[in-house]
Amino acid sequence: MTGTAPARSLAQLAGSIGQEIGLSRWFEIPQSLIDAYADICQDRQYIHTDPARAKTTPFGGTIAHGFLTMGLLSAMAYEAVPLGDDVRMSVNYGFDRVRFLAPVPSGARVRGRFVLADMVERQPAEYTLTWDVTVEIEGQDKPALIATWITRRYGGDAA
Repeated sequence: MTGTAPARSLAQLAGSIGQEIGLSRWFEIPQSLIDAYADICQDRQYIHTDPARAKTTPFGGTIAHGFLTMGLLSAMAYEAVPLGDDVRMSVNYGFDRVRFLAPVPSGARVRGRFVLADMVERQPAEYTLTWDVTVEIEGQDKPALIATWITRRYGGDAA
């Protein structure tokens, strides 16, 4: 499944532990996005922002910031693992592990693959979900990023 995946209820998710839940569409990473991110986070290292100088590096050109790639996980998840009708909201709880395995060249496309690793009801209508996430780079065998991402979903009338 690619793109906007069908929403799954909390009960459906609970029955899907260990399974791939969704795969996002491809997201293009143009130099303009890398430059905008460099301005926002104030990381203007030349490997991100100076194509001529970056061409002389082992990367052969500019690359996206690892945190830019990681920051796209929210957009990827929004379409790959949409909230079911029984979910009022979802929040980012953090990461247990993040590894940046391969650089994302300017102009490349990336997508997120989401496997539900665990789901625990912490209290009524509050669930902690653990996702094994892989960000793939189109045309490359090695992923840009792998992560163990933790989110919370709140069902019904949860506070």
